[in-house]
Amino acid sequence: MRRAIFPGSFDPLTLGHFDIIHRGITLFDELVIAIGINADKKYMFTLEERTHFIKEAFKDEPKIKVMTYEGLTVDFCKKINASFILRGLRNPGDFEFEKAIAHTNRKLSEIETVFLLTSSGKSYISSSIVRDVIRNGGDYTGLVPESVRVKK
Repeated sequence: MRRAIFPGSFDPLTLGHFDIIHRGITLFDELVIAIGINADKKYMFTLEERTHFIKEAFKDEPKIKVMTYEGLTVDFCKKINASFILRGLRNPGDFEFEKAIAHTNRKLSEIETVFLLTSSGKSYISSSIVRDVIRNGGDYTGLVPESVRVKK
């Protein structure tokens, strides 16, 4: 079985994430959306809310599982027997950052990182931009899937 994880904080899930996940499920037998837990990070949405957003967005997709993890992503991959890490790239800055992480992960394990370019119409969307729009009372509904369209 080709199992991959798509790790992130998903605070919140955006249409950019949705695009990568939707396209990623065509490449793998199972895709685990892995919500990383970082005790030092302040989140806008609770872990329960973020999990709900993802499960609701992909409720009709049997190849997707949602799990949480702490610690190194490669350790989580080993724990659930995932051979691939799926990552989305929006711009050259993302590539440089993700390339360094992919090389480190490859040095630590045999896990391969697979990159997908975010669709051009969604490449400007990031969770931090969505959080800023929400904090300032803007209309964020065109930036997130239906499951996230609740006022915070």
